[in-house]
Amino acid sequence: MTKPSSTRGAEVYEVLRFELLNGTLRPGQRLRMIELTRRFGVSQSVVREALTRLGEQGLAVATPQRGFRVRALSVADIASLTESRIEIESVALELAIERGDVCWETSLVTAFQLLERAPIVNDSHFVNEEWAARHNDFHRALIAGCNNPRLQEVVFGLRDSAELYRRWYWALAGDHRRDLAGEHRELKDLALARDVAAATRALNSHINRAPADLIAYAHHHGLGDLNGPPSRSD
Repeated sequence: MTKPSSTRGAEVYEVLRFELLNGTLRPGQRLRMIELTRRFGVSQSVVREALTRLGEQGLAVATPQRGFRVRALSVADIASLTESRIEIESVALELAIERGDVCWETSLVTAFQLLERAPIVNDSHFVNEEWAARHNDFHRALIAGCNNPRLQEVVFGLRDSAELYRRWYWALAGDHRRDLAGEHRELKDLALARDVAAATRALNSHINRAPADLIAYAHHHGLGDLNGPPSRSD
């Protein structure tokens, strides 16, 4: 029985999204309609549906008369996004440390324990989706004590904007010897110790590591726009 075009479009979308997030499809790479229709054995309309959906999520870009490309790696955008995250997330963490109660402490410890138990990469050496979800949960728990929903909304809007760069870091530039578990443990311990200065320093370093490495990779390999300011270091 032939699958409906909507189902085939969803399958094409999921495969392309996975390959894009994990660096199989590289920043700026052309997504050629004819090649994709042959590869997946579907019509151009089905491929276009999948590419349009990727474009709506900011993962691909449509250019008039030239079709679709994977979103480019923008050094300027990485630097701007990282600076914004550091400034705003530090404020949220400071408020969480000042205002957080016992329930906040308990939820933070629980989120850390769940994160610690999940392997970072799967058997195919791609980012483990369970770890990615628990990583987001940990960072949500870390600032939840700020008790400011509007501020949390801004923080996680910026984190969502950084998701593609975060995936590219792991796929293209990540140092898999990096002690991420140790970094998260330090953040948890300093927050629970109510050490605002040390906790915000640790958070700044934690946020900046991936974009700094990704920018260095972009410079070394000539990827993306290379005219942006250097990433902030702490």
